[in-house]
Amino acid sequence: MTAPKRSDDDPLAPPWWCVLVGVLLAIALGWLVLDWLLAEADRAASVDTRATLRVDAIRTALFVVTAAGGGLALLLAARRRRLVAARDHAHRELVQAHTEQVASTAARTASEQTRVAAHDATERRVTDLFTTAVELLGSDKAAVRLGGLYSLERLAQDNPRHRQTVLAVVCAYLRMSDDDEIRRTAQRLLTRHLHADAPSAWWPEVRLDLADTRLTDFDASGCTLIDADFTGATFEGTTSFAGARAEGGLSLSRATFAAATFDGLTTSGGVVLDGATFTGEASFDRAHFGGEVSARRVTFAGASFAEAVFDKTLTLDHSTFAGTTSFGAAVFHSGLSIERGSFAEYAGFRAVTFGDMAFFRWTTFRGDAYFENSTFAGAVNLGRAEFHGRASFAGATMRRRPNIDHVRAAADQAHVWPAGTIAEKEDDDWIVLIDHHPA
Repeated sequence: MTAPKRSDDDPLAPPWWCVLVGVLLAIALGWLVLDWLLAEADRAASVDTRATLRVDAIRTALFVVTAAGGGLALLLAARRRRLVAARDHAHRELVQAHTEQVASTAARTASEQTRVAAHDATERRVTDLFTTAVELLGSDKAAVRLGGLYSLERLAQDNPRHRQTVLAVVCAYLRMSDDDEIRRTAQRLLTRHLHADAPSAWWPEVRLDLADTRLTDFDASGCTLIDADFTGATFEGTTSFAGARAEGGLSLSRATFAAATFDGLTTSGGVVLDGATFTGEASFDRAHFGGEVSARRVTFAGASFAEAVFDKTLTLDHSTFAGTTSFGAAVFHSGLSIERGSFAEYAGFRAVTFGDMAFFRWTTFRGDAYFENSTFAGAVNLGRAEFHGRASFAGATMRRRPNIDHVRAAADQAHVWPAGTIAEKEDDDWIVLIDHHPA
């Protein structure tokens, strides 16, 4: 059998000591009234009157005790009603808070389910559009293939998350397609979205991978290129990277160019041109290279680097310059290395600033080579270089004595050599430079 619940387990029940104190106060009040009334009754003259008064005193005392108990009961009842009302109010607030929390959770769940459903629907739609556009590229009709390209472009424009994927597909299509008109359209599609000065059409952070791709009249002028890869690409017609900005690396190794201009190109990372071939004029005028430039074994038909700035080392070892070459007013903050290079015609280094080393060892200059009014702040090494045409260092400033070990020059030219060097005749055709050390 279950034991009766203790009153002190009920939060509405008053403490037992309050009840006890109330009862004792009621009894004490009744006792005081009884004592007072009995004392008054004893003053009565007759015995009957005293007896009657005593009975009345007892009745009055009992009434007082009963009234005090009733008052106490009323107070306790009022307290209980107040506590019940407070408890009910707190309960209603808890129920309301719980209801609101459940409703909020349900709303969030419904919103998340709606978002996920919308995302899934969008992804399915994008996937369907992408698949359809790629299938169009495989059509045997040029108009359909063009439609596929424009569909991919629109898809990428509306869905930034898929731009790199679309770009990769277009680049792959360029490697496979033989239709020149479609190829030109694909090229324009790529470069159209690489202009940071056109925010509405710009696709930031996408990377071009056009390695081993044939490109015709490729125009990336003003584009922002991020880690662009043109390794082994063939550039037909006129190629322009004028005013472009290359962030990260720029790979042009083993690429083949006809006429190409890189005027005003700005790079922040390394540029690799190793093994590249330029069959037409190549212009790098006013370009600014922020990283190292590796151009080993490059073949130039003719090249101009006028007013170009190189923050890091430019390496042109084993490179061949078949036509006129100019580095006029270029600035090399680091070093320049052209070892075992070959200049078939004029090589101009007028008013160039060499902030560090300048190496021309084993390099052959078959035309005139002018270093007039240039400044050499670091080591200069011309060891075993050959000058078939006129060499002039007129007005050049060298802070260190140049290394001219076994430099040979044509005997029939009016050369101007750095101060402190002596030319001795080797035979009828050649003279040899001797470093003069004053006693």
